[in-house]
Order: sequence, then structure tokens, then C-alpha cells
Amino acid sequence: MNKPLAITMGDGAGIGPETIAKAFRDAPDLLRGCFVAGDLATLRRAAAVVSEGGVSLPVAALEQPAEALAAPPRCVPVLQVVEPRVPAPFGRISAPAGRAAGDCVVWAARAALRGELAGLVTAPLHKEALAAAGAPYDRYPGHTELLQAVAAEHLGVPVARLPVRMMLANDELRTVLVSIHVSLREAIEQVSSGNIAETLRITHEAVATALQRPPRIAVAGLNPHAGEGGLFGREEIEVIAPAIAAARARGIDAHGPFAPDTVFMRARGFAEFDVVVAMYHDQGLIPVKYLGVEQGVNVTLGLPLVRTSPDHGTAFDIAGSGRADAASLIAAVRMARQLAP
Repeated sequence: MNKPLAITMGDGAGIGPETIAKAFRDAPDLLRGCFVAGDLATLRRAAAVVSEGGVSLPVAALEQPAEALAAPPRCVPVLQVVEPRVPAPFGRISAPAGRAAGDCVVWAARAALRGELAGLVTAPLHKEALAAAGAPYDRYPGHTELLQAVAAEHLGVPVARLPVRMMLANDELRTVLVSIHVSLREAIEQVSSGNIAETLRITHEAVATALQRPPRIAVAGLNPHAGEGGLFGREEIEVIAPAIAAARARGIDAHGPFAPDTVFMRARGFAEFDVVVAMYHDQGLIPVKYLGVEQGVNVTLGLPLVRTSPDHGTAFDIAGSGRADAASLIAAVRMARQLAP
């Protein structure tokens, strides 16, 4: 990359900073050109947590992002993008930690939108801490919605004009969601031909860029057995199938709707399909996470910037113990490098 890649530090009370420090320690070649958008004191504490043989991982203060391109290996380059602070206590919901985490994401997104970064990898937020931080963060249930709002503001368009989707991927399976962080009742209401068509368009364009060829897309039904010919619901007949037909008419290689309890097996290992479009959050994410959280990567599709994230949360119960696994963060960095222009 000829531009640096930012890793936002996430909630300082969770495992994000220590997984970042472990990634710089364990994958120095992959992490070359990366830096942390965060707080120096928080990352220094994390480096001490993951120290080996009593020797702490060095943490370097950057003056500007471009300096990351020349940072030495096994050193954590940090750009102070929030007000310096005493690190948040491990494992506790903290409004200041939530605000700092949100501020890091906003800073990195704006820098990427200005063309200063190759993209960003986001360490996990704690949604309750983010909400506790108050305005504007209490309006956003997670990274995806926050990044969508920042990008829409940058482009000068309403948020509704910038549809985004969540993709979760690992070495065996990819899935894209029609709806994200809403109640199950609201998710069912969002199963419309328009939303499915938009999801298929975004999925086709994004995955084709990654694969360098048109993807084979499977579409899961909403109801058990994909409605069983209307016996268990008519959404497949009246809503999902017409959206698939319209997508195929536009040259998108979409198929279905298939029974949700078997379609992911058909797509495992990318045997029959390259990606599955799921109707709601848990329908799509449970199969991917079951195959291994440690290798899962969350990718936001539809943004005018590259954003990936590890497939795990803040894990307050083990924060500060040094036991957190950096594999998913390393996979997220690898994916961001592949997607970066």
C-alpha cells in the first residue's frame, strides 16, 4: 500500500487494544504500514499486557499517519486522535471509553474519505458504552450505522441515499445481511423486494471486486423450508423470488430462495455459491460464527471507503488478562489490504 491503514483502538475497557498489540507483535510483515488511531496511554497499557519475558512491546507516537509507512516491525505506531486520558478500567461499561472509541472511528473514517488512508480496521466497540456516551453516538447501534452517517455527511447526501450492508466472511463462508441491528419483528418488516434487490446489487458489486469475477449468490428464504410453497408463509413467493428474478434480469448471478437451514451447507467452502444473502442478522451470522469466530471478518459493503472488523466483541470478561486471540483482527487487516485500492 502507498497509504497507511488505520486500526481504531475500540473500547479501551475491552480486548481491542491488546489484540491490536498482539497483531503488531505476531504479524509484523502484515502490519507494516498500519497504525492505531487511538490513545497512547491505552495502547501502552495493552502492550504491557501482552509483553513477553517481561519486555514490553514498544509503542511509538506518530505526528501524522504517513509516518506509519516507515515504522519498524514489532512496534505499535499510535496517532493520538482523542484527548489524552487515563485508560478506562478493564471490563466496565464506561461512557468516556465509549466516546473515545466513537471519536476514533469518526476521525479514521473522515481521514479515509479525504483520501489520506487506504482504509480502516475497527477494533470492537461496546454498544452500551457507545450509547452511554450520549449525542451523537446514542443514535447509532454500532459501527455500521455510524460509518454510514459519517460517509453520507461527507458526500452531502441523506443517509437513506447511501445504503450499506454487513458481510461476515471467513475462509469457508460469506454471508451478507438484508437487515442488521434491528429487532426481529422489524427485520421481518424490512424483507421487501426493494431491500433485497439493493442487497443483491451491493453484494454483486463488492464481492465481484474482491474475487475479480461475478459471484455466485444464493438467497436464503425467510420462513422454514423457504415457505414450503406458501404453507409456512408467502414472502418467498411474493417478495423474495421477484427480487431475485429482477436481479437476474440485470445480469446478477442470484439463485433461490433456498431453505435457510440447508443453504449455508451448500455454500460452505464456496462449493456451489460464493456468498449467501440472508434475510436477518442471526440467520446469516450464526453459521459463519459457528465455523470459527477467530477467523471471521466483518466487512461493511456500500461505503466509499474500505472498512473491516474482527468478528468478536469487547469480551469484558477476559480484558486485561492477555488471553485475547488476535487471529480475527489479523484476518481483518489481511482482508482490508486485499480490498484497498
